[in-house]
Amino acid sequence: MTAPAVFFGHGSPMNALGGPHADAWRKLGQAIGRPRGVVMVSAHWETMGLGVTAQEKPPTIHDFGGFPRELHEMQYPAPGSPALAARVAELTGAQPTDSWGLDHGSWSVLAHVFPGAEVPIVQLSLDRRLDARGHYELARRLAPLRDEGVMVAGSGDFVHNLRTWKRDGGEPHAWASGFNEAVKSALARGDHDALIDWVGLAEEAQMSVPTDEHYLPLLYVAAQQRPGETPVFFNDVIEGGSISMTGVRFG
Repeated sequence: MTAPAVFFGHGSPMNALGGPHADAWRKLGQAIGRPRGVVMVSAHWETMGLGVTAQEKPPTIHDFGGFPRELHEMQYPAPGSPALAARVAELTGAQPTDSWGLDHGSWSVLAHVFPGAEVPIVQLSLDRRLDARGHYELARRLAPLRDEGVMVAGSGDFVHNLRTWKRDGGEPHAWASGFNEAVKSALARGDHDALIDWVGLAEEAQMSVPTDEHYLPLLYVAAQQRPGETPVFFNDVIEGGSISMTGVRFG
C-alpha cells in the first residue's frame, strides 16, 4: 500500500478538544486507513541539526500555556518506533533522540486522525541550519517511505500571523486570502519551485509568513507529490483573519 502524504493546518491547540476541523481530520483518518507509521514534521520542534524521535513511548508534550486544564491534561499515547526512526536516520542523516516527543503540532491533529493511538509516530525536527530549498531537498529523501506504507506528514499553517489575529473572528485579511490561494494554486500545478521561493508567491507574502516555522512543514509534504497526483484540500478556511487551517493530501 502506498501511504499518503498530508499537510495539516493545525491552528489553535484548542482544536484538540474537537470542533469542525477535528471532525474533518477524523474523516480523513477514516478515508486513508491505517498506515504502517507516520513521520511528522511539526512547526513546534526546531533544532540546530536534524533530529528524529526514537522512543518506544514518546511523551505527549504540552508546549503551550494559558489554555483550559482539560487541554493541558490531554494525553495521546501513540507508540513511537525506534525502527522507523532508524530508517529515517538512514535516509536523512537525522540523529535519533529521546529529548523530544509528540508536541501539539502532532498530537492535537493525530488524536483525531488516529483516535485509537495505534499508529506509530516519529517526529522529524526542523533543522534551522537549512534554507527553504534545503528543507525541500531533505524532504525528497523521505520519498521511499510512502511505498513502505509510511505516511509523511507536516503540521503548521500556510498563513500564520498572530500579530494580526482577530480574537472575535471576522473576514480574512485580503493578503491572507491571497497567499492561501497562491499556495493552493502552486500545489495544484505542481510548481514546487514557487513554493520554495514563497516570498514571490503573492503580494505581501511576508505578512502571511512573518516567520517560516509554520510554513516549512508544507515543503516536506509538497516534496512527496508524484507526477499526476492531484492535491485534495480540506479545512480550507482562515480563522481570526490570519491563521489558515487549510490542509492538503496527496494519495
